[in-house]
Amino acid sequence: MTLASLLPFLAASEARAEGTFWMPEQASTFAEEVDWIYYFIYWIDVLFFFLVIGAMVYFAIRYRAKTGKERTSPLKGSHSLELAWSAIPGLILLSFFWFGFQTYMDMQVPPKDALNIRVTGQKWNWSFEYPDYGIRQGGDQGLVVPSGQPVMLTMSSVDVLHSFYIPDFRVKKDVVPNRYSTIWFEAKGTGDHQVFCTEYCGDDHSRMLTKVHVMEPAKFREWVRDNKADDGPVDGQSLFSSMGCIGCHSIDGSKLVGPSLKGKYGTDEQLTDGSTVAIDDNYIRESIMVPGAKVVAGYAPQMPPYQGRLNDEEVNALIDYIKTLK
Repeated sequence: MTLASLLPFLAASEARAEGTFWMPEQASTFAEEVDWIYYFIYWIDVLFFFLVIGAMVYFAIRYRAKTGKERTSPLKGSHSLELAWSAIPGLILLSFFWFGFQTYMDMQVPPKDALNIRVTGQKWNWSFEYPDYGIRQGGDQGLVVPSGQPVMLTMSSVDVLHSFYIPDFRVKKDVVPNRYSTIWFEAKGTGDHQVFCTEYCGDDHSRMLTKVHVMEPAKFREWVRDNKADDGPVDGQSLFSSMGCIGCHSIDGSKLVGPSLKGKYGTDEQLTDGSTVAIDDNYIRESIMVPGAKVVAGYAPQMPPYQGRLNDEEVNALIDYIKTLK
């Protein structure tokens, strides 16, 4: 059996690994397929690397410079050889395309029974909404999904270009303002998996992190029951997290891209134009709806407006929560 005939088996062997030197663990149904293609290309590259370098070294030695009396034999062209070294690489490249295109198409079409979750990216936090259950999660709470069930993420951005990437699942997609993009996956097993933003989006791009929490289906149903929205009052603390506020405004006094909100209510704040303003209900509401109207000194006007995204009840809940940050 030649090395060339072993390549698919080597690739499959690598793809079954829980994690390799090159790839992280396989935590979704796509991971094995993506890894197979990766290692299929990898081993072909290794084969041709040694073929090309080996031939180059051989010819460099075999046909090294001769003395004046030793002449190299005249060379004649070979149509068969030229056809072979054009056709064989061409067929190999077509195989790369075929396997890659099949996997790409599989990753673009989610099943009809997929769980729908909305993902919103903004500087510098992720938020997740479960329309079927009325649940909203912030980036610090993570994305909760069931194991063994297809999940479709419908994603958009409220400010700049972001990119949602789960290495263990082998899925990644740009999150674009004023447009919806989708990805889907089916998680295997249970556990936590890291999520990155892989499109540079400003100062705290490297901190735009969250987790995917994969649960057994029964435990996920229990989580849904415990977190499903009811007709009770809006929780300002949960809303503060789920809307991404905590990504820019700390509640412990530390400085982030926006001013800390600890102990701010009832005090005066200096603005970029040199004036001061009292931090009361009206100021907080205006800062949420039209944040560019009054910008705090020392900070850039980077906060996106929430006008049209929050209703009066939600704004009131946020104001009441900010009052408690002593």
